[in-house]
This record gives sequence, structure tokens and C-alpha cells, in this order.
Amino acid sequence: MSNLTIKNIPPTVVRRLKTQAARHRRSLNLEVITCLESVTQSMPIDVDSLLADIRRVRRPTGRFRLTDRALTRLKAAGRM
Repeated sequence: MSNLTIKNIPPTVVRRLKTQAARHRRSLNLEVITCLESVTQSMPIDVDSLLADIRRVRRPTGRFRLTDRALTRLKAAGRM
């Protein structure tokens, strides 16, 4: 097992961790390890859902189509 030293932890964070540890009946060290494990777990990605969201966001509004030509014109207008 490796050791990890964390410096300058705000007192409020330490209090919250101690409260959580007591509530879960664990040591402070085990509570910190559990928290780190939970936030570092990889989340599975639903590719179909992600692509559907991207397509919805990129869908033209009908009033204005953002093309490379339009972007170039808008950039040039912003520099004047």
C-alpha cells in the first residue's frame, strides 16, 4: 500500500469528513479512502445518448446557420 500526505486541508473539510466517518462507523483514514475511491471510479459512457445530446445541441435553429464562412466574418467583425 502507498501513503499519501495531503496538506492544508481546510478545517471545515476535516470536520465534515470526521462527521461522515462517525456516521459510517469508520476511521477517518478509511472514510477518506472510501471518498477517494468513489470519485476516481470511471463512469460508463452511454455513447448513443451522448451523440443524441450532441446532435440536439448542434441542430441549426433555422434563423442562423453557423458555417466556417460565417465564423470568419464574425471574427473579423469583432476585431474592428
